Amino acid sequence: MNNAVKDNKGHKTDFYIDITNEVCPLTFVKTKLLIESMQPGQTAEVRLRGREPLENIPRSVKDHGHGILSLEPEDPSQPPDGIHRLILKKA
Repeated sequence: MNNAVKDNKGHKTDFYIDITNEVCPLTFVKTKLLIESMQPGQTAEVRLRGREPLENIPRSVKDHGHGILSLEPEDPSQPPDGIHRLILKKA
């Protein structure tokens, strides 16, 4: 986990985690641990890949009451389940 990262769209986030090499359910476990370390109002970028994480992480983040600011492919020319960047905000 790193602090103060800018994504390719210029969003500045307070935290960053790359879970592209993880599999479910570890993907959300790591994301949840990151969220728990954050203060309300802080943002994080989660770099993820794969069909299950792309479906489960945003849904689980919302189910826990936090916000999704964006979810976009890192490279639009890649497959739909390729690497994405999720920007979330802790409630």
